[in-house]
Amino acid sequence: MSSQHFTTQNYAMILDNLDDAIIAVDQQGMITVFNPAAQHFTGISEKKSVGQSFFTCFKIQETLCRLTRVVLDEGRSISDHETVTLHSRSRQEKRPVSVTVSPIFAHHGSQQGAIIILHDLTQVKSLENTIRHADRLSMVGTMAAGLAHEIKNPLGGIKGSAQLMQMDFDKDDELQEHTQLIIREVDRINRIIEELLNLAQPRRVKLEMVNLNQLLDEVVALQKHSTSERNIGIILQPDPSIPDIPGDRDLLIRLFLNLIKNACEATADMTDIKVESRIDSEYHLSLPGNQPTPIVQVNIYDEGPGITKAELQKIFTPYYTTKSGGSGLGLATCQKIISDHDGLLQFKDLPKRGTLTRVSLPLRHMHTPNQNNKGKIDVN
Repeated sequence: MSSQHFTTQNYAMILDNLDDAIIAVDQQGMITVFNPAAQHFTGISEKKSVGQSFFTCFKIQETLCRLTRVVLDEGRSISDHETVTLHSRSRQEKRPVSVTVSPIFAHHGSQQGAIIILHDLTQVKSLENTIRHADRLSMVGTMAAGLAHEIKNPLGGIKGSAQLMQMDFDKDDELQEHTQLIIREVDRINRIIEELLNLAQPRRVKLEMVNLNQLLDEVVALQKHSTSERNIGIILQPDPSIPDIPGDRDLLIRLFLNLIKNACEATADMTDIKVESRIDSEYHLSLPGNQPTPIVQVNIYDEGPGITKAELQKIFTPYYTTKSGGSGLGLATCQKIISDHDGLLQFKDLPKRGTLTRVSLPLRHMHTPNQNNKGKIDVN
């Protein structure tokens, strides 16, 4: 389409389809443009905003008002990517945003107002929190490994002493029962320590090119068999365009079996679990020394009771569990597997019911993961 045929209607259509909130004000601060994304972000309708004072509509947003006032008074662009949180009127929710405010100049050079662009940082902040959880788990794993080695030595002495005592007692001596109890409990503690050591120092990742969709198909087939009595359906929706990715096939099977099993345990009988794979077109993962890498996502939706904010803070802590009889090491192990693949694991409470479990893995060529480097999220 040539520039001379680009009408006002075309520009309005572009504004309507932008994901970023666009707000324009005149030199007096009266709102002249308020696109649909701005309505969604703020909970204020276009009808109630256009023609009204920006500083009245956003009086509780002190930083936003201050930035806009500076641009109107000084005629220079200004940005803030850290401190602005929008408060939606209609949904009582908070949304972190980056803000860019720029002056609007007429052809003859005089300033006619300002344009405010708000970009949603909700997912970026969520991904950053996930990286911090992974770092915290790595520290816990290191501490656990040290404690485990310290505990194993005296346990060996306790077990050896109990076995010697067994040899001194007759077979029908009631004290035999006590020594057997000591040995059983020592063995149980040893198993717990081995689990901790596996979490802190798992086997080395063995990379090969993995067909992710084929792997998910195998995992779903395995899990369907164990949930057939509860009539839980597992719906797999793969993206056929995903190429093979480098990964440890056995560890990834263990990862997705664990996550899908958790989803099935959380959901009610005669309901469905949905598993989908997709390429995230909006975000890239930046790892030190590498170009930004596209992200492959595997999303697992269950219809369980959801997850609270308090549970989200503790969910990766070893031995924390909300399940009766759970070891509390499953999700910590999953987090370790994903961290060793330079990926991210997230949980999100769904609005109506259930939990979204999201695995993000880098879509890249074969190379050895650098387990000491944590990535950051880039937005296209």
